[in-house]
Amino acid sequence: MAPEKDVVIVTGCGGMGIAIARRLGSGCHIVLADYSQNALARAVQALRDEGHRVEGVQTDVADISAVKRLALHAAGLGAIRVVAHTAGVAMNQAPPSRIYHVNLCGTANVIEAFYHLATVGTSLVAIASAAGHRIQGSLSPDFERHLATAPLQTLLQHPDFPPGVFDSETQRTDQRSRTSAYAISKRGNILRVQASAPLWARKGARINSVSPGVVQSFMMKEELEGPAAPMLRDSIDRTPAGRMGTTADIANAVAFLCSKDAVFATGGDLLVDGGLTALNVWGNGGLESSYRSNI
Repeated sequence: MAPEKDVVIVTGCGGMGIAIARRLGSGCHIVLADYSQNALARAVQALRDEGHRVEGVQTDVADISAVKRLALHAAGLGAIRVVAHTAGVAMNQAPPSRIYHVNLCGTANVIEAFYHLATVGTSLVAIASAAGHRIQGSLSPDFERHLATAPLQTLLQHPDFPPGVFDSETQRTDQRSRTSAYAISKRGNILRVQASAPLWARKGARINSVSPGVVQSFMMKEELEGPAAPMLRDSIDRTPAGRMGTTADIANAVAFLCSKDAVFATGGDLLVDGGLTALNVWGNGGLESSYRSNI
């Protein structure tokens, strides 16, 4: 049988991943990847029931060998058009070490594995987070360069990582440590994408990231029932857009970055957070007084 013309790979079968697969997968061969075999089977069946051509590949993105197998399998089906990397763990789902391995190393693994199989027109979009913007300027330049460019085998080796974070016997699992691990990982995603863009461009391929704010999903529902709930609810209440984001909001942003309308966009991060980062930077004031004086 002839290979499919276009292949769309989506890592992570959560709300964002499924929304992206639906938004971009029509007429393509969809390859879903997830750590959970049960979640993967449910997602594959749901999309098949809707008429999509889809298959699932159980993958731990923290394992570079597994990601390489996923990439090779996808490339054997046809031309890789889109890689949407949504796989990750939230602050309340894992200890800091696992957050770093999945969110930071997992993204670096996906970028590297698919780089070798990208062709002209391939577009990779990694889901980062507004949390990565929140800590902008707080990490040392050397640490940021490390997060952006360190080889996979040494990515988790830097003195600026919190002491004991990778030591199973002394590892801290308090909420502050989890929150820090999540933010540093997502900052690393943004930087890794930016640093990778020139190499991808040489192949005629593009790579970008999307940084969501608080988005309604099953994962977020769990977070809102955990220890991070007060911080998240405060963020929701302060979001200038007046609501939480939806998975469709994120899928639309990813679709734009993968479209012909965005062929000049690479190495960038699209912030989709309802204005919360702008509020955190400028407060409620900003240009408000200037606007009022001109009314």
